[in-house]
Amino acid sequence: MNIKNKTILVTGGAGFIGSHLTERLLELGAKVIVVDNFSTGRKENLKEVLNSKNLKIIKGDVNNFKTLKRVFEKNKIKYIFHYAAIVGVKRLEENPMEILNDIEGIKNILNLSLKHKIKKLVFASSSEVYGEPVSLPEKEEGIHNPRDVYALVKLIGENLIQIYHKNYGLPACVLRLFNVYGPRQIYSPYGFVTGIFMRQVIDGKRPTIFGDGLMTRDFIYIKDNVEAAIRALLSEKTNGEVINIGIGRQTTILDLAERIIRLSGKNLKPKFLPKRKIDIRYRCPDVTKMKRILKFTPKYSLDQGLGITYKWYEENLR
Repeated sequence: MNIKNKTILVTGGAGFIGSHLTERLLELGAKVIVVDNFSTGRKENLKEVLNSKNLKIIKGDVNNFKTLKRVFEKNKIKYIFHYAAIVGVKRLEENPMEILNDIEGIKNILNLSLKHKIKKLVFASSSEVYGEPVSLPEKEEGIHNPRDVYALVKLIGENLIQIYHKNYGLPACVLRLFNVYGPRQIYSPYGFVTGIFMRQVIDGKRPTIFGDGLMTRDFIYIKDNVEAAIRALLSEKTNGEVINIGIGRQTTILDLAERIIRLSGKNLKPKFLPKRKIDIRYRCPDVTKMKRILKFTPKYSLDQGLGITYKWYEENLR
C-alpha cells in the first residue's frame, strides 16, 4: 500500500503526537488534512510544514458532527488517524466529566468513515485502559482496569471500533500508546512527566516527583511511535486488532529524572512530593504483537531520545 498523493485525515494533528505524525505523512508524499480545535494543539507545532501544498489545516471540533461532516464532504479522505482527545493529568483531574464528550467524536468518526468507505482508520488509545496492572507485562488480551474517565472513554472507543470492524467491515485498528516523549511535548503543569522534568531542570529547578519515584513507565520516542502508527495504517493484518505501542521495558520515574539531570550537567536532585491517588504504580507492555504484526522494533534508546528532546527544549525555552 502506497500513501503518496492519498488524502489522510489526522484529528488532533496540531498536538504533540499528531504534529509529528503529520510531518512524517507529508514526507511520504501524502496529502494531510488536520482537524484540531486548538485546545491543547498549537499551529506552531506545524511550523516546519505550514507552507506545504499538501497540508490543509481546519480549526474545528471532531465532537461536532456538522463540522466533521463538512470536512468529509469537501475532501476525498481515504485514511484516518483519530488522535483528537482531552489530555494531561491536571486537566483530567479538574474536568473529568468533560472527557465524556470525546465519545461523540469517536461516534462521528466511525459513522462518517463507514458512510464514505474509508480504507483504514487508526484509533489512538492509551495504556491507561489497563489501570493498575494485574500482571506484567500487560497483554492486549489481558485484564482491563480503567481507573478514570479518560481510560474508560478510550476503552469504549476501542470496543466501538472493533464492533464496527466485525459487524460492518470497517477496516480499522487500535493502538494502545504507552508514554510517548519528544520535542514539542507539553511542558506546563497540564503536560506530561518528561516535558515537565525538562522544563524544571532547564530552569534550574529540582524535578518534582510524586511519591517515592519507584513508579514505572514505558517511554517510547516520538519517531518510533509515529513509525509504528504508519506501519499499522499500511498493514491489512492490523484490521480488527488492538496493539500495544511501546518498547517493553520499565523505567522508574526517579531514573527518568536522574537521566535528565545528567543531560543538563547541573547539580540538582529530585524533589519528592506526596503521592497522588490518580497515579498508577507500574506500567510495562507486552510488545510481542507489535513486533510480529508490524515487524517493528523501536530504534531509539531512552538516552538517545532524551538527548534529542533535551536539546530541543534548551533551544526553544530560552
